[in-house]
Amino acid sequence: MVLDLKIAAGAGGQGASLGDAAYREMKERLIRGKYRPGYKMTVRAVAEELGVSSTPARDAINRLTSEGALVYAGPKTVIVPVLGELDLKELTTIRIALEGLASEKAAPFGSEQHVELLSQIQGRISAALDAGNYGEALWHNKEFHFHVYEMAGLPHLTTMIESLWLRVGPSLYNLYPEFAQERNGVRNHQMAMEALAERDGAALRAAFESDIRDGYRLLRLAARRSARV
Repeated sequence: MVLDLKIAAGAGGQGASLGDAAYREMKERLIRGKYRPGYKMTVRAVAEELGVSSTPARDAINRLTSEGALVYAGPKTVIVPVLGELDLKELTTIRIALEGLASEKAAPFGSEQHVELLSQIQGRISAALDAGNYGEALWHNKEFHFHVYEMAGLPHLTTMIESLWLRVGPSLYNLYPEFAQERNGVRNHQMAMEALAERDGAALRAAFESDIRDGYRLLRLAARRSARV
């Protein structure tokens, strides 16, 4: 996918640089699990993938390495880090606290329109799972979660949650195919929609916390298998 250069221009023509645009695009791809753990990148490859020159590609890579989303594997190569079991446990503990809080705070703003939008997103997730297109399912999974979190109207909290997804996003591909077969995520999302319709903060929080915990169990198993190799 070539980077849409229009995103480099903000409202009124006063926008971010191509480096900022490249960074946001790469960040979004990492968060949504497009790149798997261990995936290697070079400045040239990123530039070609995004359709930009080497300078904005390098800027994006440098920013992402400073945030721990990428790590250097050589003078010209970076990789998506492979998270160990302890990393996953820590990130999961923080995610449960912050995402649980965001979802609970979002509940009072629930409406039929919000629930309908989430239902449409879930439909796309389920269709992708049925087709075995796990990358597509992960892409829309981020939409589902962050639509609820952003409803809380707490942008600093949402930013903190996004930083956690930046670290854990690539590992989410390790949920499949088991997570698709068990459909735990589908059930958790259904409970979330029901809770939001009732504006039940405790139930909404419980649904998202359950979703995170169910995912962690599979990610932990994947990390243990990887450690034995």
